[in-house]
Amino acid sequence: MPAHMLQEISGSYTTTTTITAPPSGSLQNGREKQKTMPLYLEEDIRPEMKEDIHDPSYQDEEGPPPKLEYVWRNIILMALLHLGALYGITLLPSCKVYTWIFGIIYYVISALGITAGAHRLWSHRTYKARLPLRLFLIIANTMAFQNDVYEWARDHRAHHKFSETHADPHNSRRGFFFSHVGWLLVRKHPAVKEKGGKLDMSDLKAEKLVMFQRRYYKPGLLLMCFILPTLVPWYCWGETFMNSLFVSTFLRYTLVLNATWLVNSAAHLYGYRPYDKNIESRENILVSLGAVGEGFHNYHHAFPYDYSASEYRWHINFTTFFIDCMAALGLAYDRKRVSKAAVLARIKRTGDGSHKSS
Repeated sequence: MPAHMLQEISGSYTTTTTITAPPSGSLQNGREKQKTMPLYLEEDIRPEMKEDIHDPSYQDEEGPPPKLEYVWRNIILMALLHLGALYGITLLPSCKVYTWIFGIIYYVISALGITAGAHRLWSHRTYKARLPLRLFLIIANTMAFQNDVYEWARDHRAHHKFSETHADPHNSRRGFFFSHVGWLLVRKHPAVKEKGGKLDMSDLKAEKLVMFQRRYYKPGLLLMCFILPTLVPWYCWGETFMNSLFVSTFLRYTLVLNATWLVNSAAHLYGYRPYDKNIESRENILVSLGAVGEGFHNYHHAFPYDYSASEYRWHINFTTFFIDCMAALGLAYDRKRVSKAAVLARIKRTGDGSHKSS
């Protein structure tokens, strides 16, 4: 999952992909026309993107790990942010109803900027989006302040390709705290820099919107993550400035961060492995609730090219529901989907026996 601005900077089995032609007029019965094409090599489902496929040949070098180098600026700022969020909790009873509603909506939009945007669209290329949707997602991603899309996707592709090794930015084998937030408080392991720097990121370099966000990310995040959510409640419905700052901004931002981080930590340590018991990622329903659908993590690491990141589509998966709604409006298309046959084949081959039929 994600990087944060404060960080210094295989087998063959049948899969399917949903190929959706861009709508040329009104949609019949409110649904897009689709055709399903069987594919027999998993990389064929996205011939343009292979950098997130796990590389089992990579192994950590032997020898003692390098000494941890603490980034004290990050430690201090992260501590202050969480203290501000804790104070924001004490202010919740005094907030106006509109502030509660605004905070929840801002949380969901920010989360979608990560899940539907940086993750499923730009990191994994599991579907395509038209310009209006891409604009919405790039703004929502800036609201979330977890690094610009380019850097987020680079670290996430490294996480998948070199999962649970020193080249994984938030290697869960280093413990819950490290994979949750600790990786943002220390310098990156040399293997992360080496392997991440070799990933093919040409697809994102060629996308002008992603590069525009990267160029103007600092002023953008200050406006969208801090200034706007503080000023809107204070100016529009007379919320106190303290409530606006500590609840709408600090508390909301901290909750979004921790919901995302739980995908890296809890969803790699606690839960079932029905699709592949040989990998550390797990199915964790509680994580999926907070991260709007990203907790079906064993499935996601087994099939990173599936736009739903889950076998069960809309089940505790608001992000998939959102993408499907955008598809119904003609704003999303070419949603990649793994066939039931491929899922069952993977379960039979590597599952831990905990799978329940959908």
